Amino acid sequence: MASSLTKDSASTSGSEKTFFGHPRGLATLFMTEMWERFSYYGMRALLPLYLIAPNGLHMNPATATAIYSVYVSLVYLLAMPGGWFGDRVWGPRKTVAVAGAVIMIGHLALALPLQGTFFAGLGLVAIGSGLLKSNISTMVGHLYDGPDDPRRDGGFTIFYMGINVGAFAAPLVIGTIGENVNWHLGFALAAVGMGLGLVQYLLGTRHLNERSLVVPKPLSAAERAATLRKGMIWLAIAAVFYIVTVVTGVYTLNWILVPITVAGLVIPVMVLTRIKRDKDLSAAEQSKMSGYIWFFVAAAIFWMIYDQGGSTLAIFADSSADNSVFGWDFPVSWYQSVNPVLIMALAPVFAAFWLALNRRGKEPSTIVKFSSGLVLVGASFFLFLMPLTIATDGHKAAAMWLVAIYFVQTVAELTLSPVGLSVTTKMAPAKYASQMMGVWFLAVTAGDCTTGLLSIAGVDLNGTGIVALQAALAAAAGVAIFLYRNKVKQLMGDVH
Repeated sequence: MASSLTKDSASTSGSEKTFFGHPRGLATLFMTEMWERFSYYGMRALLPLYLIAPNGLHMNPATATAIYSVYVSLVYLLAMPGGWFGDRVWGPRKTVAVAGAVIMIGHLALALPLQGTFFAGLGLVAIGSGLLKSNISTMVGHLYDGPDDPRRDGGFTIFYMGINVGAFAAPLVIGTIGENVNWHLGFALAAVGMGLGLVQYLLGTRHLNERSLVVPKPLSAAERAATLRKGMIWLAIAAVFYIVTVVTGVYTLNWILVPITVAGLVIPVMVLTRIKRDKDLSAAEQSKMSGYIWFFVAAAIFWMIYDQGGSTLAIFADSSADNSVFGWDFPVSWYQSVNPVLIMALAPVFAAFWLALNRRGKEPSTIVKFSSGLVLVGASFFLFLMPLTIATDGHKAAAMWLVAIYFVQTVAELTLSPVGLSVTTKMAPAKYASQMMGVWFLAVTAGDCTTGLLSIAGVDLNGTGIVALQAALAAAAGVAIFLYRNKVKQLMGDVH
């Protein structure tokens, strides 16, 4: 990316280096995010395949899906405490540095051929990702002169391209090595990727805004002591509990999976309830939160289906798809590159399409876009019924069926996800403005934890009945939001 640094002739000095006309620090954050996503999505592409492989952990598909879903849900669940650490303890810049180191150590633990270190590695990667997720986006915002800086939106667009570049390349590199050479070598490559990201981040911090060093709302000495004391108490309780289960011989993997999945469903409800019942909110803010709950529940259903692209669909592809094009076989993990490359190709098209409709006064409302995204993700699972039906009696479904499913899901994502992010910021009560993005991530947590609970209960998510049920649920939720759009619009107040 060094070649993309240009001289900005419009800069004050005439010789200041920029990154596509943006502050030099954007290159540092772009590369950090790209390498972090490279490590994350590369490992994620291997995870369900390694869990079910005979030369891996050789688990059944239901357990593998549960572990995958719990892991993804944890990443998003921990984004809220990660943001809290950046705001109250370390500041964004230090938090991201620590996060990168934790992620790298986690991938190194995954690279060791031991089951205990493997699960410890998953936990470390989830913790590091949660710490990094909120804080690195905050630092991108610090590079600009407030929300009215005309370069700001473009800067975030470039930054998010780093996510998709890393996500696209990771399965092609890490997936190929992991599947065809050695699983643990693949996980080690993920550690190398994060290591490269961390090194260039530390070298490039001098280009970041000084605000990233500041702890916005530092804990007082009393708050720090109380927080540490409570944390140690809960840690001791958990340690004693799990030591007892191991010593008594009753411990199984579900003793970890079930509490996390239940927490992933209970915590979002508790957070939304706490905000909704806050007496400090005005009547208008209360109304907006009631409207937002509609979007939150619908988003949880959306992510429940969408995130199975990395688990349910991957496991199906491994056992029941003809993973070849024109007679050339390719690794199953390569399917995980389909979504990011489609995002990069279609995102500009969607942006131009909405803008063209807006100029004609015909752009769909937020509610219509949201309901369309739900119907589309439901349609992707109705489409999934076709390869499921084909793959019987030893037959293999063509790879293009899976590509078609990922295509429909990508269109659904582009219809719903940007709208969800936007409506979250617009409907956030002033008191919770900085926390609401974490609340949006909790919708992902709730969706993935629902998948996890189904898998723990032994439900075969590659069965035609459960696939059809999920498809119908998403489509029904989309139709319900559309039918009740006037009521939701009324609750939204001045948000359009």
